[in-house]
Amino acid sequence: MRMLATLLLALLAAAGCASRPQAPDWQVDAHGALGSYEQAYLGGQTRAADAEFARARRDLSATGLASLVARAELTRCAVQVASLEFEPCAGFEPLRADSGPAEQAYADYLQGRTVDAALLPPQHRASAGGRADAAALAQIADPLSRLVAAGVVLRAGNASAQVLQLAVDTASAQGWRRPLLAWLGAQLKLAEQRGAGDEAQRLRRRIALAGGTA
Repeated sequence: MRMLATLLLALLAAAGCASRPQAPDWQVDAHGALGSYEQAYLGGQTRAADAEFARARRDLSATGLASLVARAELTRCAVQVASLEFEPCAGFEPLRADSGPAEQAYADYLQGRTVDAALLPPQHRASAGGRADAAALAQIADPLSRLVAAGVVLRAGNASAQVLQLAVDTASAQGWRRPLLAWLGAQLKLAEQRGAGDEAQRLRRRIALAGGTA
């Protein structure tokens, strides 16, 4: 979910009106840095991603608004879930007390906790509780949001083979190496558990190709 990016875009659009002053530098810089962070992270460029996120967080921290910084941290947690990296959302927790109910609910959702679905963005309500099927996930238009929701379902232990395939297809279509390798790995694990040797070999070849080791 691109909570912060959406907010900043709205701010920039408003600032573009002739009757309004030019957008302050922090809005432009933070929006650009956060977008660059997402692309670098999803592309598997960890060092570049870390640098861009640090730049975005620095610009947002200068406002003194915990809610903005919290949304940036939630963006980072979301792309991690999309890539099946199920770590605690450590950057958000110190900001939780100064965040709104929607931010708190989204953080809990990413962690696989029970939340009030009405507090989540519309595209994530069907996967609240981690029980959405592939058909429901396929209705999510934004590819990153679709991968995040699929990650929540997998984290809850409810991802079917169809959910795995949808996530692989989504990451592949976007050219996002990091989540593609993660979801292919999930498919490989399932194939090995089923004793599907030919399928496992095919997946290993694809993983090697996507990872640049073929």
